[in-house]
Amino acid sequence: MPKSYTVEKDYNNSRFDRWFKTKIVDVPQSLIQKIIRLNKVKINNKKTKTSYRLQTGDIIDVFDISKFKPNEKKRIVKYKPSRKEVDAYDDYILENNENFIVINKPAGIAVQSGTKSFRNIIDVLKDTKYFLDKKPFIVHRLDKETSGVLIIAKNREYAQLFTSLFRIRKIHKTYIALTHGNVTRHKTILKDKLTIYENGRKIVQNAISNIKVLKKTENYSYVELNPITGRKHQLRKQLYNLGNPIIGDDKYFIRKRLLDKNDKNNNLMLHAYKIKFMINNIQFNFKAPYNKNFENFLKKKFKSF
Repeated sequence: MPKSYTVEKDYNNSRFDRWFKTKIVDVPQSLIQKIIRLNKVKINNKKTKTSYRLQTGDIIDVFDISKFKPNEKKRIVKYKPSRKEVDAYDDYILENNENFIVINKPAGIAVQSGTKSFRNIIDVLKDTKYFLDKKPFIVHRLDKETSGVLIIAKNREYAQLFTSLFRIRKIHKTYIALTHGNVTRHKTILKDKLTIYENGRKIVQNAISNIKVLKKTENYSYVELNPITGRKHQLRKQLYNLGNPIIGDDKYFIRKRLLDKNDKNNNLMLHAYKIKFMINNIQFNFKAPYNKNFENFLKKKFKSF
C-alpha cells in the first residue's frame, strides 16, 4: 500500500521534485525520474513529471522506495543567538502580520549564514516570538554592512509572491548613501554594465538606478538612490564607477578620494530607507530610520541636520 500525502498551502505552485526532496527523500534528480518511471509515485492517481507544479490539496501516493538512499549531507551548524540578541529584535520590527514581517536590519550582520558570515538574521529570527511554528523565508537581501528595510516571509506562498513582485519590479526601494566627493546635481540616472564571475564564467549585466543629490559639501554628497535593476552590490559599484564611492566601503573604494585622513569611517554609509509595494490592492509603505552612526555622520558633515 502506498503512503498518501496531501499538498499543503505552503507548497502550492512548487515543483514536485522540490517537494519530494524536502518531504520524502533527498536523492539526485536522475533517481527521482527513475522513481517516476517505475510508477513508485503518483499525483491524483496519475503519473507525473518532476517539473509538475503542485496545487494545494493534491494527493501524492508514494509506494515503497526504501532501496533509494538519500544523499549524504554535511552537518550544518546553526548560529545560536543569545537571549539578549533575540529580544533586541523587538526594537527593529516595522511590521508584523501572519504572512510576513518587515524589520530595520542593523548594520554588521548578514541576512543568512555563509562561509564568511556565521552570525545571521535568519538564525536569530527563528528564535524570536515572530516565528513560533513558522519558518523565515528570504525574499531579498541586503549586504552585511548595509542597514535598513528588510522583508522576511513567514510562509512559502508569500515567499513566492514577493519573489514574483521583485522579478517584475513591483517592489520599489529607496536607499540613502553618503559618498566621498561632489556628485553633480545634473546626474539623475546611473547606467552601467557590471561584470560578475560565476563558476569561472564572465557575465556582464546592465544596471540602472535613479539618483538624486539631497545635499552636498565640497568633500561629501548625501544622495537618494532608487535601483531599477537588482544586481549584486549594484549601488556600491555604480557609485564607485561614478568616482564617488560610499563612505566606509572597503571593497569599492578609490583611495585618492579620501581627502581627510582623519575622517576614516569603518561603517558603510548605505541605508535601505524605504520600500513600497501593493498586495491585493492594499498599498504597503515602510520607512526605516537610519542608525545613530549614520545620523551622527550627517550632523557632523552637514551642519543643517
